[in-house]
Amino acid sequence: MTRRTILITGCSSGIGEDTAYALKKKGWRVFASCRKEADCIRLRENGFDSVVIDYNDHDTIKGGFSSVLEATDGNLDALFNNGAYGCFGAVEDLPTEGLREIFENNFFGWHELTRLVIPVMRTQGHGRIIQCSSILGFVYLPWRGAYTATKHALEAMSNTLRLELRNTNIHVILLEPGPITTQFRVNSIPVFERWFDWRNSPNKLKYESELLQRLYEERGKKYPFELPPSAVSKKVIHALEASRPRSHYMITGATYLAALLRWMLPIRTLDRIAARIY
Repeated sequence: MTRRTILITGCSSGIGEDTAYALKKKGWRVFASCRKEADCIRLRENGFDSVVIDYNDHDTIKGGFSSVLEATDGNLDALFNNGAYGCFGAVEDLPTEGLREIFENNFFGWHELTRLVIPVMRTQGHGRIIQCSSILGFVYLPWRGAYTATKHALEAMSNTLRLELRNTNIHVILLEPGPITTQFRVNSIPVFERWFDWRNSPNKLKYESELLQRLYEERGKKYPFELPPSAVSKKVIHALEASRPRSHYMITGATYLAALLRWMLPIRTLDRIAARIY
């Protein structure tokens, strides 16, 4: 029996790494990609096929994908788009160049890789494309405007793509995690320091009383509803192995609660709730 194959992005840590190990344990041939060659070397030493794919670099997307197809004789059962980063700060303080950069990494690169895999899946007659969205793919919170915008865009694109592929055997699936224990906040600090001149912002006092503490002083702190990366890995496995996968998988109680409140409450009430969460 031919081993099932999957390409996963963002495998240096967190959700991508955990999912790679979980699927390898179940017998999948996992192509665990990372942005940096050093992380790929570490994964190869642990028994993975690993290629460099950086969503900000067109050549690595095309070259990494070509390497995967070369290793699989042109077939690929699944793609898990996962690599993304956060960008905390007020919308008015983020230069447009910074917004373009996060869209390149969290959205446009995903679109490019997805477009590469669809013809392969059409030819082989099946495939699953799993997109790691977020609770912020359908709700919104202060300080997260740029990241939320990329996830809202991802949900719109993926839902549309699912409709367009409905008469094929290619399934497009969205994961919507709430808080997951990863290095997400820590990894967002260099992005914040690069793009936000908060000391000269009209929001300076809010940065000092709210955001800076969360970014710099609460490392390792767990938040309500927070779950380990394995909670996402379990949903990925179901999405890959179920005969009829769901279109959306909510992960963590926070996501279920947010979806319920979004359905029940008027926008003004939701705004008041969101404004109290930072």
